[in-house]
Amino acid sequence: MLVFWVWRIVIKARVVVFALFFGVWMPLGVIGVSRNTSVVNVGVLFTHDSVIGRSAQPAILAAMDDVNADNSVLPGTKLNLILHDTNCSGFLGTVEALRLMEDEVVAAIGPQSSNIAHFISHIINELHIPLLSFGATDPTLTTPHYPYFVRTTQNDYFQMNAIADLIDHFGWREVIAIFVDDDNARNGISALNDALAKKRVRISYKATFSPGSPTSVINDLLVSVNLMESRVYIVHVNPDTGLSIFTIAKKLEMMNSDYVWIATDWLPSILDSFETNNHDVMNHLQGVVALRHHTPDSNLKNNFASKWNTTSFNSYALYAYDSVWLAARALHTYFQEGGNVSFSNDPKLHENNGSKLQLTSLRVFNGGEQLLETIKRTKFKGVSGLVQFGDDRNLIHPAYDIMNIGGTGMRRIGYWTNYSGLSTMTPESSYSKPLNATPNGHLYTVIWPGEATAVPRGWVFPHNGKPLQIVVPNRVNYKAFVIKDKSPLGVKGYCIDVFEAAINLLPYPVPHAYILKGDDSLDYNNLVYDVSQNRYDAAVGDIMIVTNRTKYVDFTQPFMESGLVVVTVVKEKKSSPWAFLSPFTVQMWAVTAILFVFVGAVVWILEHRSNEEFRGSPRQQIITVFWFSFSTMFFSHKENTCSS
Repeated sequence: MLVFWVWRIVIKARVVVFALFFGVWMPLGVIGVSRNTSVVNVGVLFTHDSVIGRSAQPAILAAMDDVNADNSVLPGTKLNLILHDTNCSGFLGTVEALRLMEDEVVAAIGPQSSNIAHFISHIINELHIPLLSFGATDPTLTTPHYPYFVRTTQNDYFQMNAIADLIDHFGWREVIAIFVDDDNARNGISALNDALAKKRVRISYKATFSPGSPTSVINDLLVSVNLMESRVYIVHVNPDTGLSIFTIAKKLEMMNSDYVWIATDWLPSILDSFETNNHDVMNHLQGVVALRHHTPDSNLKNNFASKWNTTSFNSYALYAYDSVWLAARALHTYFQEGGNVSFSNDPKLHENNGSKLQLTSLRVFNGGEQLLETIKRTKFKGVSGLVQFGDDRNLIHPAYDIMNIGGTGMRRIGYWTNYSGLSTMTPESSYSKPLNATPNGHLYTVIWPGEATAVPRGWVFPHNGKPLQIVVPNRVNYKAFVIKDKSPLGVKGYCIDVFEAAINLLPYPVPHAYILKGDDSLDYNNLVYDVSQNRYDAAVGDIMIVTNRTKYVDFTQPFMESGLVVVTVVKEKKSSPWAFLSPFTVQMWAVTAILFVFVGAVVWILEHRSNEEFRGSPRQQIITVFWFSFSTMFFSHKENTCSS
């Protein structure tokens, strides 16, 4: 018996050595290692020394302690978090992710950066490791190319739709986007551009700067956008360098009542991380409108804050805390459904030509697909609110707080949800009511830069724009229509007033200059022809619309009609009760009287021979003739006629 067991051990050892030796030239297939372990490893990737990292790290560690202290989740199994610092670098983040995979983790939490998430997603797809990101907001990460990526924070797609609704609410039609030139910001601004297009609003200019740019570059960038006509700025940058934009804008006097500044969630994540608000920082942010992830107040959230004995944590800390609990609850369900922790070698990974990369140390998690499906159907209430995913692996019920910075802090002026849009009603109340019963499109009063309460116009006349060349006929006659003037416009008249009124109705600036041309002998056909040849941009004046001119220029709707008219004096007459008699002349009255007498005489001739009522003395018969004729006008006569 002893010989038998020794022989089995020797045979197994030879098989392993043979496989390891020849594995350099041929794939090993799937060699599984299964164990029912009491420790389960979960990796964590984020930049420790960053605004988000400094808030997320204590939340992640607190979540691990809470999970291990809760006997209802993973009983008898310890959750072990392995933290790696990505150093805010795509390359270093990828290296740390590879090192993390060597520790045979069953899931990974993070990273906070969308740029690093793009790199890591290719690794986790190959090794079947679900990635729960509490900070990567890039809309393109939820595409089918990254099936193992699960976003535990809000998608920037919804944030950009919220900004588009905000722009449309205040009636602006052009904005300028200021953002960092990286994948996350570019994809976010692309989503903003699509959302604005639905509102018929456009991004007039995209001002970009490289990550880590010095203040001189940002200064030149703001100077260039300040020369443009739009005064509505959307700032989409990372939290670690974003405040420098407002510091420089303050020095350039770009924080007065003519400007509108809208920041994405990066700004509230900074301010929420402060123990006490810095006076100098807040002074540079007066009047800024910002969006913050909405996390409803709850006992869980209050208990979370009380453990830290502070309220200086941002929304990313809440999402990071819930990400750990999500992984723990999903693993708990995974083990209950018969899942185990087992890894196998990837046949696609093998060493060649003496490589020292040790690619074979990267092993595929056999239960990755099952765990991913478990994560997607997990549902619970966390410190950030309801944690539940839709078909696109995004959290359901996205919502944002609309914040207005003023004084020494921020105040909430409303909310946004993808269900009801802008509203002063809390998202929890909005989602619980029918859509038509939810009041939307309302916000509280905004205090804009310069402490203004009136909504800024959002544009000014550009300093470097080329004005439209408007030609005006210079004639001595018809001065009421257009004439030379000493005013700043240089001209005046009825046509000028109509044109200026139309210009002022436009929601964007149209710089223009009037150019007088001609004298009393001016040929209007030549003037119209010059416009068609682009010598001038337009013409304003007493220009008639005739057929031959409409063949090569476009006219506005005519606002005056020309032609022959007759001017006469109208005399007012007093009305009289006998006014109805005015149309009858003396001749008319005479003819009417003769006709009555004639009718009476004819009737008498026909009736007096056989009708006793038409007989009598001559005087009586004459009276009968006149009475019969007169009575037929008003009522039926008393005499009866016998003759047909």
